[in-house]
Amino acid sequence: MGTTLDERLAARLAELRTRRGWSLDDLAGHSGVSRSTLSRLERGEVSPTASLLGRLCTAYGWTASRLLAEVESAPAVVRAAEQTVWRDESSGYTRRMVSPPHAGLRGEIVEGVLDPGADIRYDAPSVPGLEQHVWILDGTLELTTDDHPHELTAGDCLRFRLWGATRFRNRGTHPVRYALVLVTP
Repeated sequence: MGTTLDERLAARLAELRTRRGWSLDDLAGHSGVSRSTLSRLERGEVSPTASLLGRLCTAYGWTASRLLAEVESAPAVVRAAEQTVWRDESSGYTRRMVSPPHAGLRGEIVEGVLDPGADIRYDAPSVPGLEQHVWILDGTLELTTDDHPHELTAGDCLRFRLWGATRFRNRGTHPVRYALVLVTP
């Protein structure tokens, strides 16, 4: 992928077309943009106008803001020393933002550590339908989703969409450490 915004946009537009299995002629038919213009756009020879971008986004069923947010975010390393760590002493919970929220990206990675006896309850999701993947790295976690308890041990992964209450509980004698991957709908 290119390093300038125009290069990243060109590459993303080409990727969207090929993922749908469309030829340039197919996209021209869906968007009303000529095949030659599309070809030049995907090769990065021209920059799209707002009108042209609007036509392409309509063909893909996307908003222009979503498309631009995806290409505006250049890859970034989040150094361990820069990751925010928050500790709730009263509950015995430590949370490290391994990959914090960022404009244009829908996923986050959180590392959680629960001390022995820790019991955290959430009455409702902050974002209904939030996709979660909880991967146990060390220890044993009892994770309850919508009144369904799951006993998870090292290596297990529970994946679900969050619609109701959740409970994270460490009934063991050792800390439990897990990775939590969050993907907004």
